[in-house]
Amino acid sequence: MKILGRAVKVDAKNLHDRTALHYAVAGKNIEAVQVLLQRRANINQEDKHGVTAIHLAAWFGSLPILKLLVQGGADQKVENALGMNIMHCAAINNHTDIMTFIIYDLMMKELDKEDLSGRRAFALAAEHGSVEMLQMLMEEAYNMATMEEDQNRNTPLHLAAGNGHLDVVQLLLKSFETRNEVNTAGETALYLAASAAHEDCVQALLEAGCDPNIVTMVGLALLVPGPAKRSALCRTDIRSQTVLHVAAELARVDIVEMLLKAGMNLVLQDKQGKTALGVAARADEVVIVDMIIKAERYLTWRMANTELNENLHSQTPLTFKLDHRTESKQTRSTAWHLAYRLLKPGDWKRLALHWHFTEQQVAAIEEQWTGQQSYQEHGNRMLLIWLHGVELAQRSPAKELYQGLLAIGNKTIAEEGDMKKCILS
Repeated sequence: MKILGRAVKVDAKNLHDRTALHYAVAGKNIEAVQVLLQRRANINQEDKHGVTAIHLAAWFGSLPILKLLVQGGADQKVENALGMNIMHCAAINNHTDIMTFIIYDLMMKELDKEDLSGRRAFALAAEHGSVEMLQMLMEEAYNMATMEEDQNRNTPLHLAAGNGHLDVVQLLLKSFETRNEVNTAGETALYLAASAAHEDCVQALLEAGCDPNIVTMVGLALLVPGPAKRSALCRTDIRSQTVLHVAAELARVDIVEMLLKAGMNLVLQDKQGKTALGVAARADEVVIVDMIIKAERYLTWRMANTELNENLHSQTPLTFKLDHRTESKQTRSTAWHLAYRLLKPGDWKRLALHWHFTEQQVAAIEEQWTGQQSYQEHGNRMLLIWLHGVELAQRSPAKELYQGLLAIGNKTIAEEGDMKKCILS
């Protein structure tokens, strides 16, 4: 600061309309701020985004500098181009000391107002994962907690879930009844968490009872001008998807697993008439196709066996993922040998229909095409899906495989030496 002579223009602006005071505050250089204020720097100079020095002090969390600016006559109510004031800046960045100063020293609780997106301090803190700020604002002394919706009808839970802030999601679920509210696109907090692959948030939302079967309305966003600097959000090209549709299409295997275990309604269709299975098949997501078919067959079996108790999966936890267990390796090898070495092109379909695979399930498996030998992979996948169900039902795969081969007229394969050894071993 020694080079700051009398001829230097302290309010000189760069191409972003920022002055030395902007940079001194952003760098939390209190000595430079003091010198600039002594030289009568324009304390309320806005950059091209409407940001002033006091915004930056609140944003970067320098309470001493904020106090200096207030003492120097800074406009405490100033808003930037997004309609954000110093309270918004503090909330976003989890600066609880500055929030306390604003409320109790400046006595300016009226700054708890909406920015141009319709978000108050509580919502902005949720959006940016400022959990300590949220906890403070929920205290009776502050009483600034609100689950009101923003301009696009997003609640703080939507904002936290969509950005993957698990600690905030858990806090909001514990403190409020908000669960299945939808925004202007028909998206729930669960949908946003799943589409952004925030698996821990998806799990927390499911455990809290959020409904995965709500059909969302996702389309192209169009802004239509409206009053008071706001716009109405219109959407076209509606796809009417569930959270499983989007997770399947984006190949979110772990999220698909959570949703399937949560008991998703698997027959819900999007606007094109596609179930989640159809969407996964169209996207050539083979692993997810097989997971959904396993779940469909499992749910059918459970509905036919309502007497089964809650301890059904105490020994073998329920999963729809690929089986890589050592204890099932030999059975999986038998399936591979049968599919790649013994079955003819149409045999796997006949076996599938004998084991009550639906036409849609067969078509979804067959969607994967890698050439004239695709039927081998199709057969192997079908057999592994079938084995999943047989194991869950605690039936004998060897016996059912033998009976199945006989039922489709393949007695030769059933009685073939190597194959019979595999079945009986």
